[in-house]
Amino acid sequence: IDLQRNFFDHGVEHLKPLTLREVASSINLHESTVSRVTSNKYLACTHGIFGFRFLFSSALSRGMGSISSTSVKNIIRNIITEEDTNKPLSDQNISEKLRQNSISIARRTVAKYREELGIPSQIQRKKMTR
Repeated sequence: IDLQRNFFDHGVEHLKPLTLREVASSINLHESTVSRVTSNKYLACTHGIFGFRFLFSSALSRGMGSISSTSVKNIIRNIITEEDTNKPLSDQNISEKLRQNSISIARRTVAKYREELGIPSQIQRKKMTR
């Protein structure tokens, strides 16, 4: 929890990249022990109920630093939520919007994350609004 303090204070956008190995080394336990302890455990906080595994996320480069893939997925969800429903954004458009915010991510990765979030493609979102 100490390693993800910004998440608890400010929300999903502030989730830092974090691995089981980093946590294990910080508390002097083996990585497999941390894995067992965090599996099938949940945490309730002001932002919702999350599995402990939610706090572990890979890193993507962002300008001079890095950002967690979970935060990027949340940003993608927000971009799609705020889009014009008559003119949904393509994965390429979303990738370009992210690049404007110093998040370098390929169109294919946007598509992968969008699918993981259960968000339909641009064409399917357009059909839904007709």
